[in-house]
This record gives sequence, structure tokens and C-alpha cells, in this order.
Amino acid sequence: MCGIIGYTGENETSGVLLDGLKRLEYRGYDSAGIAVMKDKKIITRKCSGRLKNLQDIIEKEMGIKGSCGIGHTRWATHGEPSDINSHPHSTPNVVIVHNGIIENYVKLKVFLKNAGYEFESETDTEVAVKLIDYYYNITGNPFDSINMATEKLKGSYAFGIIFKEREGIIYAVRKGSPLIAGKGVNENFIASDISAIIKYTKDYYILEESEIAAVSNQKIEIFNFAGENITDKKELLTASWDIEAAEKGGYQHFMLKEMFEQPKALRDTIQPRIKEGLIDFGDKIMTDRLLNAGRIYIVACGTAMHAGIVGRQMIESYVRVNAEVDIASEFRYRNPILDGNDCVIIISQSGETADTLAALRLAKERGAYVIGIVNVVGSSIARESDSVIYTWAGPEIAVASTKAYSVQITVMTMLAVSMARHKGLISETDEKNIALDLLKIPEIDEILLTDTANYQYIASKYQNASSIFYIGRRLDYALSMESSLKLKEISYIHSEAYAAGELKHGTISLIEPGTPVIAVATQSEIFEKTAANIKEVRSRGAKILLICGEDTAKSADISELCDDAIIIPNVIGGVKIPDNLIPIAAILPMQLFAYYTAVLRGCDVDKPRNLAKSVTVE
Repeated sequence: MCGIIGYTGENETSGVLLDGLKRLEYRGYDSAGIAVMKDKKIITRKCSGRLKNLQDIIEKEMGIKGSCGIGHTRWATHGEPSDINSHPHSTPNVVIVHNGIIENYVKLKVFLKNAGYEFESETDTEVAVKLIDYYYNITGNPFDSINMATEKLKGSYAFGIIFKEREGIIYAVRKGSPLIAGKGVNENFIASDISAIIKYTKDYYILEESEIAAVSNQKIEIFNFAGENITDKKELLTASWDIEAAEKGGYQHFMLKEMFEQPKALRDTIQPRIKEGLIDFGDKIMTDRLLNAGRIYIVACGTAMHAGIVGRQMIESYVRVNAEVDIASEFRYRNPILDGNDCVIIISQSGETADTLAALRLAKERGAYVIGIVNVVGSSIARESDSVIYTWAGPEIAVASTKAYSVQITVMTMLAVSMARHKGLISETDEKNIALDLLKIPEIDEILLTDTANYQYIASKYQNASSIFYIGRRLDYALSMESSLKLKEISYIHSEAYAAGELKHGTISLIEPGTPVIAVATQSEIFEKTAANIKEVRSRGAKILLICGEDTAKSADISELCDDAIIIPNVIGGVKIPDNLIPIAAILPMQLFAYYTAVLRGCDVDKPRNLAKSVTVE
């Protein structure tokens, strides 16, 4: 979850490192630090707190001059956020930055203490750097010392390493945690992801496990653990977006910018996959193994898992195949029954989510056909899946996922519809009509984005709540779960989502006068059922915010049901959009409600406490 950057080149090193860390701060912001090398001397500066604290220190020193260096922004795992626990960690010979967790660090720490090493931090990373130093003192060779040390390490890691005696060279190695080597002109980089270096280069190599990179200002060399130079066998990738896409572009927060990008993200996801009116994922996706699967498992974490819940309902509704949704962190440990007749759909924005990646590997070990749905091209999940569907949402910097969720449920919907047509369960005419309806969803989002003043006003009425409950049925329940997560993760208001029909089975005991309840009721077929649940909580004094379609708002007297309402336009050009597509659009005002509530409460929306964007550790 931490962020790593390394630079070697002709520019002022500390400025490049700080600039990269600024773009990586979404990965962790408990502390930050850099180490810069010049004339075989390494200067390290690090401190707890936000990156601004480190910037202030370095500005007072008028920058740190050097030929190369490494930097780190931390999401604490071992040891509280503090100056001592901040990265980089070092010995007189070796300096390291680390993303990941060393699971056997306690045992290794005992070994190193017996070898004469002393420790000052609580981190597992200090163990890693001293283990590398231990072997370096034996071999005198960076490759050998890294190789020998990593053979002893259990867990996940991405290391950026500099050796005092190897002027201008950064070494990099990874297992589990992502790491790339960026290729520039008279300068080269390492980084956790391309966003850190996109200002300087769009070209990069992805480091695979058991590969070591040696990066100087003139070249990038990549070796396997057998010592073979495999650089020529590596594919040089080019990012499809530029620095402007990674900037706020005048918006107050990345989260707000990314919500306003949803219409474009949806069009980029939908339009290229509609050919001659039909949804077309290509033969690599619509394989016999998918179409003949006896069971489909959808595995993901957090927001992606909520997208999976929508996907399950779409698959079962259109394809009539048993589908299950599993939280990735639980999937492995319940010893799931899998075989070659099963399909596992893995969903992840980053493509590097540790628990989700582990679930993917288990599924493949047991012979299941694996489809990855990811946003980041070349990510671990994309590379290791049997087939991959890219969501093409563009970079998502805010910790709270918004546009990624919308395109994930769109992809799941399109996949289910396409499967149904290939299996003969719906006609080509039916599919073409659904495709036309999908193309109208970005237009609904654009209409919703014109009403931000209303969402701010509604948020102002709920911002001081201590608890907020969401209720809904079927797809609206899935929508409630994701909406509740958005609210709690950025506003810190306690929030829970409940299936509306379960209220009488215990939850209604929490309702008292003034309790805010957000009732999601976009599914007209079951609106009366949800309305009855709304009346149950309203009669007990709940304050109701209703989310419903405009056709429902016109046909029902919603003033008797709610105190406030958000109306979703679901009739475009005189044509009603099917209810099962409305959640794709309906999530947007709920994200905006959460956003404005958090802003009014003075919360740091892009950097919510205790959270980081890419969860690369279990």
C-alpha cells in the first residue's frame, strides 16, 4: 500500500522524488522520506505525517543535490507512524524503501541480532535492509546479496535499493507488490506505478517476480535470479494517458474530478465493445469454458466486491447460471470447491489487490477458468488471468473509488447480456435494444452532474448525523452497500446498509426519532414493497432521503414517503431505461452526496484516515 519511487539522471534528484511521491501519496500518507546519493555518500531525510512535512524540511536545506535516489510514502503496517519507523531504512552500506509485509521478520530479526546487528525501529523493513547488508558483506555483490536475502524472506515486497559503493545505480526487486522500471532519455526510474513518473516518461517495464532490475541514467537492465540478462525479452509498455489525466484539472479534489469523468469513462467502456449493434468482447472472452461453466464465482474486495454483487444478479437473471460472490480475503480460507467446469471472475481496479490476486492463483491451481476485470493494463491480475477485460476508466487517484465502480458494473452487465445471446437465451434484437439503452447511461450521468447544488444542499441537512442507514431491495440493496461504504470511508459517519425486507428481523430496533435513513428504490417492479419498508421506519420517526426513478416520482406520491428526494432521470428521448441498468447511473448522486457530506465535515476527501488506494498486503 506504500508508494515507491527511484530516480537516476541529470535533473535535481530530490525535486523529482518529491514530485513522484506527491503523485503516490494516495498509496499511503503516514510518513515520507527520501535518500539521495552523491560521491558515494547517501543523505536521508524522513519524517512522520503528510508529505508536506518532508517538503518543508528539504526546502529549508535548499534541496538535496545528488545523482540518484529513492523515495517512499508510507501506509503503516509494522510500527506506528513516526520519524524512526519512516522509510528509507539503512545500514552504512545499503539503503532501502519497501512496499509490502515481511511475514517472518521476527525470526530473521533474531538471526541478525545474533550476527551483531542492532535495531532502532519497529518495522519489518529494517530487517530486510540488514539482511541484504549481511549478505552484501559476505559477497560484495548487489545481485547476489539481494538474491540471497529474498530467498529468506516470506511475504510480499517491492524494494528499491541503493548501495553506497554503486554510484548512480538503483536496484529493484519484487514479490507480490507491484513495481515498474520507467525508461526516459538520460534518466530512468523505478516506481510503484506509472502515475509517479508519467510527467517524465510514458514508457516502462513491468518487473515480474524473481527479477532484479539495475537502473542507471543510461540503461535499464533486468536479470532473473539465475543471473541471466533478460532485458531484450521484456516488453516495453507505453501508458495510454498523460500527465493531465493525473492532475486535478481545477477540481477541488481528485474524487470530484473522477466523478465528473464518469460519463467519459462509461463511453470508453461501452462504445468500443458495441459492433454492428451487438456487444462484442471477442473470442478470447466468449470461450466454451465461460459459456459452458456450471458455476461462476465472482471474487473481489470492497467496492469491486459490491460491483460483483450487481454482476451476480445480472448473470443469474440473463444467463440462468448459478453465480456466487465472495470476498477475496475469505475465498481461499473457506477451501472453495472448484474444478475445470467452473469460471472465476476476478474484479480489481488496480489489478494488484493482494487478497484478490491470491484468490486468482488458487482458482487457477484448481483448474478453474479465470477472467480478470481490471483497469490497469499489464497489472498482475491482468497478466495471470486466462482472459482479461479492461475497464478503460483512466487513472483513478482518489482513495474512494467512483468511476471504477461504475465501469465495473457496466462491464459485468455487458458480459452477462453477451453470454445470454451466445447461449441463445436472448435474441440479437433484444441485445441490440439493451446496447442502445447502455449507450444512454452516460447521458443520464451528465444530467445528474448538473444538479450538484441540490446534492450539496441535501448533504448539509445530514452532515451532523452520527449514524446513517441505507435500505434497498435486490439491485437497490447492492447500490445501498456501495453508497454506505462511500459515506463511511470519507466522512467517518457510521453507516450501514440493510436489505429493506430484513428491517423487521432486528434492524428496525435501531430506528429512533431523527435517525437518517436513505431509501434506495429505483426498481419499479418492487417499489411498493420498498415503500412499505420506508413507511415502517418513517412511522418511527426516521428522516428519509429517497432515491428513485423519475417515472416512479411522477406516478407515486413520494412526498408522503420522504423528507428529501434525489430523482434519477430514467426516461431518455421518450424511452424508459430498464430498471436493471439504472444502478449504473444511480450510484453517481450517492457518491456526490457522500463527497459533499465529507467536505462539509472538513474531512480530507482524497486521503481518508487509515486508508490507502491500492491494497497490496493481506
